[in-house]
Amino acid sequence: MTTGLGRLRAFIPQPLHAGNREIWTACLGVVLSLAVTEAVCRHLPGGGPALVASMGASALLAFALPSTPLAQPWAMIGGNVISALVGLGCAVVFPHTGLAAGMAVALSIAAMFLLRCLHPPGGALALAMVLAPAADHGPGFIFGPVLANALLLTLLADAFNRRLRRGRFQPHAPAPVAHHTADPLPGERVGFSAEDLDRALDEHGELLDIRREDLLDVFRSAEWHAYHRRFGQVRCLDIMARDVVRVQEQAPLTEVWALLARHKVKALPVVDAENRLRGIVTAHDILLGRQGHAFAPGLPARQGREPVREVMTADVRAVTPAQSIADLAGLFSDGGLHHLPVIDGERRVVGMISQSDLVAALFKVRL
Repeated sequence: MTTGLGRLRAFIPQPLHAGNREIWTACLGVVLSLAVTEAVCRHLPGGGPALVASMGASALLAFALPSTPLAQPWAMIGGNVISALVGLGCAVVFPHTGLAAGMAVALSIAAMFLLRCLHPPGGALALAMVLAPAADHGPGFIFGPVLANALLLTLLADAFNRRLRRGRFQPHAPAPVAHHTADPLPGERVGFSAEDLDRALDEHGELLDIRREDLLDVFRSAEWHAYHRRFGQVRCLDIMARDVVRVQEQAPLTEVWALLARHKVKALPVVDAENRLRGIVTAHDILLGRQGHAFAPGLPARQGREPVREVMTADVRAVTPAQSIADLAGLFSDGGLHHLPVIDGERRVVGMISQSDLVAALFKVRL
């Protein structure tokens, strides 16, 4: 009885992690893309249909599941066209309709796997080529409506999804490495790696309807949430330095350099007269300057009199006192930062956190 109930539970649908906005956005994309595709393709020469039925399934993948490998541009175009060609060939070679249908779908799947363009609607298109008369579904049909539909739908989906910044309907761009070296980002050196994921996928042995890069992002996001759950109770307020040395925007670089040397720190927040954060200046900024010139003491006095605003970083990341220290790990490791100003609701500087502060806090939490 338990076994029977367990089997019945398998038919209960799992929750879909998609919000209402995502659902209606997908529906809107399908409506617009199919309407435009039909309006354009009705003018194709040859008198064929303006829309191929399998494009409904292609549109579903392109707009409802834009991150899946099955909906990427080469899969959309290659999967449809190659499957149609395979189906046409099977309709000619095999006289028995049932055998031709089975061979068409099977060989289209094999071809799509081989050419890395697996696209489920291609199986339906291969079957349609067998079931319909050759006069209706010949080479002109493939290189007319099928190709035109696939191309237009792909271009429209790409433009739509890029515009709304949804899915991964574009080539995957690797994260930049701050130091421009071959080393992986610090956050990727501990814990599971991309190579671990590759080995796990090879052991799994079945095709997953998710890109490797997206799966890697999901695992790392889950890892971050677990980290946040463990260390989230410690706030920036608990670990920040409160007696913060700061400088005004108009302070000369010689004065800033002297403060860095006296307090043995490598960065200072730059504030206005109301103590509001305007930027951050580091020893590196002073040594190299905005144009790569050195401003350290001992060089011409004119350079030493330059105000700090000339070399500071104005676009500075900052945190609030109530934020969890879990938010700092990525900024300090993969983000390449070494110091973070802590600001209140009016952007007044109330503290400073360094990498050393975070390391000490994590060590204490683990005790």
